[in-house]
Amino acid sequence: METIITLTTDFGVEDAYVAALKGVILSINPRATMVDICHHVEAQNIAQGAFVLMTACPYFPDGTIHVAVVDPEVGGGRRAIVIKTERAVFIGPDNGVLSYAALPASWEGWPRESVWSELPPGLECFEITDPRYWRHPVSPTFHGRDVFAPVAAHISTGVPLREFGRAVSSIHVLPLPRPEALEGGDLLGHVLHIDHFGNIITDIQREDLPPEKFRLEVGERSIASLGQTYCEADGLTALIGSSGHLEIALKNGSAARFLGVKIGGRVRLVRD
Repeated sequence: METIITLTTDFGVEDAYVAALKGVILSINPRATMVDICHHVEAQNIAQGAFVLMTACPYFPDGTIHVAVVDPEVGGGRRAIVIKTERAVFIGPDNGVLSYAALPASWEGWPRESVWSELPPGLECFEITDPRYWRHPVSPTFHGRDVFAPVAAHISTGVPLREFGRAVSSIHVLPLPRPEALEGGDLLGHVLHIDHFGNIITDIQREDLPPEKFRLEVGERSIASLGQTYCEADGLTALIGSSGHLEIALKNGSAARFLGVKIGGRVRLVRD
C-alpha cells in the first residue's frame, strides 16, 4: 500500500539513526513513501520539534502518517502513542511533541503550562503497548527504530489503530507558544526556531502586532520597522514569515549568529 510517512527527529544526519528508521519501515512496507521533515531539531528540544512538525504537516495529503521522535525520556516511564485526526495520523512519545500538530489551534483547552489534558472532540488516541507490532529485540535507547517506525509501517499497511493498544482520553499537551504581555503594552516574545538561513522565528504573530509604530529589541540591537521580504534592508530586518510568525533576518547573513541568539532567547516588542 502506498502511503506517505513523514519523519521529524533530533537525530541529525551524521549518524545512521534516520536510515535505520527508514530501513525498518521499508522492510514492513516496501511501497511506503517517506518524507524527511527535519532531523536537525535541537537535541532534546521537544517544543521546537512540536513547532517544526506543526509548520509542515498541514501541507501533506489526507491520510499522511507523521512520526515525530524527540524523546529525552526514551526507555523511561513516558507512554508511546498514536493520535488520529480528521486528516492525519501522528505517532511518537507522549511528551507534547505531537500536541501542536495534532490538536487544533482553535481549541479552547490549551493549557498555560505543560500538563496532562483531555483530548478535544474528534480525536482518537491509543497507547502503543502491543509488542506484536514492534521490532525485536527492543533497545531501551532507540524506540524510534524499534517501536515508532514499525508501528507507522504497520499502520501504512492497513492495521487498525485499536490493534496497537488501549484507547486513552488524555495526552501530554504543551502550551501554545505565545508572547508575554508586559506593562505599558509591550510584548516579550520567545525564539521558537532558528532556520537553516539563521532567521530567528519567534512566537509573536501578525495578530499580536500593534497598529501604532513599534520597534524590536534583541539584546543591544533595535529594529525600527517591519518589512515584507528578506531583501528589503541591507542589515537586520523584521517581517512576518511564511509560518505566520515574526522573524528577524539578516540579508546575506545569519541573524542568529550576528545577534548571538539561541532557541529560547527573548525578543522585546516596544511600542513607540
